[in-house]
Amino acid sequence: MEPIHSGDLKSIIHSKRANIYLLEHCRVLVKCGRVEYVTEEGARSLYWNVPIANTTCMLLGTGTSITQAAMRELARAGVLVGFCGGGGTPLFAANEVDVEVAWLTPQSEYRPTEYLQAWVRFWFVDELRLGAAKAVQRARIGRLREQWAQRVMRDSGFSVDVGRLAELADRSLREVDRAVDTGALLTEEARLTKALFKLAVDAVGYGEFTRAKRGSGTDPANRFLDHGNYLAYGLGATATWVLGLPHGLAVLHGKTRRGGLVFDAADLIKDASILPQAFLSAMRGDDEQQFRRNCIDNLTRSESLDFMIDSLKAIAMETGRSTAGTPAGPIT
Repeated sequence: MEPIHSGDLKSIIHSKRANIYLLEHCRVLVKCGRVEYVTEEGARSLYWNVPIANTTCMLLGTGTSITQAAMRELARAGVLVGFCGGGGTPLFAANEVDVEVAWLTPQSEYRPTEYLQAWVRFWFVDELRLGAAKAVQRARIGRLREQWAQRVMRDSGFSVDVGRLAELADRSLREVDRAVDTGALLTEEARLTKALFKLAVDAVGYGEFTRAKRGSGTDPANRFLDHGNYLAYGLGATATWVLGLPHGLAVLHGKTRRGGLVFDAADLIKDASILPQAFLSAMRGDDEQQFRRNCIDNLTRSESLDFMIDSLKAIAMETGRSTAGTPAGPIT
């Protein structure tokens, strides 16, 4: 069989790629020019192809190893690779085991520079950086209202009270508009998320629910929320890498976490797509694999990566245009 070289693959733009892989208890290697993962079944080794040209990111979980050749091919195809624990959480890379999000990104100097230039143009101005953070929250709320009101949600069993949702969204938009700093925005983000948990619990009849810290939740909804959020972080890392935006140039989460721009980007779709599925899967008794498959289907169907990329592009260009004549000040 003639080997296939990554340079011969037709490029698929990241926003149109379909797959996020979580691999466990296997080896990732290159065979005949293809990236494959190998599993053991008794005395046999089973080889499974990974369609790298149509993959956004790959999570390597418990019991995995990867060859240097495989990393080379994945980097050439623009696939982000993250090392994680069992079930996809927690996510870490190399020796930075204390970092919640640390992706191994492909090395490329040929990504667009216009969005980075627009981003740094406003990022050093406190008022404009706050404006960008507000834009992220407005986009998040708009996405939430759009996705939760869709018929496919109701058909799947997520029958949300549209009136309560609209009231929560309108109130949150008002609080976002009057926020004077990122601390106020983070407070409002937490308040809205707590209210959305209550709304989701009522929509599916879940019963009592308290959001637990990562790794301390014993009920399935908490576990699924942790798991699904890392899928959103993977898309966030992909979106920022595609646009050439360094993960450290956060507009909202930068003071609390390294790589905060990934969290900012993930905020755009976490509540809209991950939160409902976590409660639906918990009610149905899904296992981790079923939940992950449903999440990926939802993210693909709703074109979440497209939305993240388009939102970040709009925020970069619109806020960047507001910098004319604005002096740069110290970062606070």
